[in-house]
Amino acid sequence: MKRRAFLSKTGVTSLGFLALSRCTQNWKQSGSEVSKLKLVRDPNGYMDLPEGFNYQVISKAGNIMSDGFYVPGRPDGMGTFTNEEHQCIIIRNHENSPTPLINSPFGADNALFKEIDPSRLYDGGYGKTPGLGGTTTLVYDEENQKLIKEYLSLAGTYRNCAGGPTPWNSWITCEEDVTRADENIIETDHGYVFDVPASANGLVDPKPIKAMGRFNHEAIAVDPDTHIIFQTEDRPDGLLYRFVPIDPNDLHLGGMLQALALPDFSPADTRNWENRNVQLNQKLPVSWVDLDNVRSPDDDLRYQGAELGAAVFARGEGMWYSDGSIYFACTNGGPNNFGQIFKYHLKEAMLELFAESLDKTVLHMCDNLTITPWGDALVCEDNGELNRLHLIDQSGTIRPFAINRSSASELTGAVFSPSGNTLFVNVQENGETVAITGPWESLKS
Repeated sequence: MKRRAFLSKTGVTSLGFLALSRCTQNWKQSGSEVSKLKLVRDPNGYMDLPEGFNYQVISKAGNIMSDGFYVPGRPDGMGTFTNEEHQCIIIRNHENSPTPLINSPFGADNALFKEIDPSRLYDGGYGKTPGLGGTTTLVYDEENQKLIKEYLSLAGTYRNCAGGPTPWNSWITCEEDVTRADENIIETDHGYVFDVPASANGLVDPKPIKAMGRFNHEAIAVDPDTHIIFQTEDRPDGLLYRFVPIDPNDLHLGGMLQALALPDFSPADTRNWENRNVQLNQKLPVSWVDLDNVRSPDDDLRYQGAELGAAVFARGEGMWYSDGSIYFACTNGGPNNFGQIFKYHLKEAMLELFAESLDKTVLHMCDNLTITPWGDALVCEDNGELNRLHLIDQSGTIRPFAINRSSASELTGAVFSPSGNTLFVNVQENGETVAITGPWESLKS
């Protein structure tokens, strides 16, 4: 659907562009200023939260959805919206490959695969190994804290990891996969992004936006003034991309894909692994290099960009727009590989290293991130050990907000409802989506 038509027909509103708040202005190096927000140990051994906060599991992999399919496993990035009935709409990614089938929306033996319209599958796997990623949409009654319905909204894709909300009230979902088509199992190339309107009441047309590039996508963030779309790449030598559309009302018409470069900075390596190239709070002028052959079958966009002078990042992951800036996480950046968070100042065209962890007890491998309604950053961890949610306020103070006690699974997709009253987050390997409520006012600085 063309965006102009979509905006005129729907009452759906995106959190990402309804309540864009000012994020932190002076983050300090992780470990230099840390507040021990007291968490209450959960007697059920599921999730520790501050006093007065409560959680509820609202969706679990394997449950039957409203459309008759099963809730897929491995939930990841999410976005929230409001419909005309003032209900909360959640669009949720699923980071699944064609196997294992325990994560399949079609059941443990894919028996329900025959029930789906083949034209609504991006990759049907020749009828044998369909893509099991994609998205589900949830309709949630926030006032009564009750799930109303949930259903498949994109099917047949691979490893939908993160993505981001758009000003035209949809969720752009990203494939973190560059699998090539073959003659037996895989019908089409993967490595693309797809636009899923929040107004969709079922499966959308699985049409990739190919001009945005074929690579190991992670997350996106949209500048609401220009509709330029920024993208992260989950590779140890990944780039930071932006897509400048020809027509911001129809991304499928194409545009220019570019990679971020640091013309006054050499070497253009932001990872700080061997040398401390980038200093905390240092602002670096940015330019953009044009990329060709953006649908390359060889997964070599990052090499092409590096040859042109593009800056290298350490596993770009979560990304969010707020108040004129783009924030993004690099999971294993920094001298100890514990993670970095960058801030790109749109009007100044400056890149800033906003946070860099030197102590895993403070911040350990940041992944998905969002901005709270009051302007703090909320960061998920993915480290395979003890995974937490962290709040980072405008003074740079880091406060743990939640701890996953149920498993070693990462926490994913943290996002607030448009009202700001509910925080949704996934415990990925558990296959569970959780709604958290409580006295949010008590957390404001």
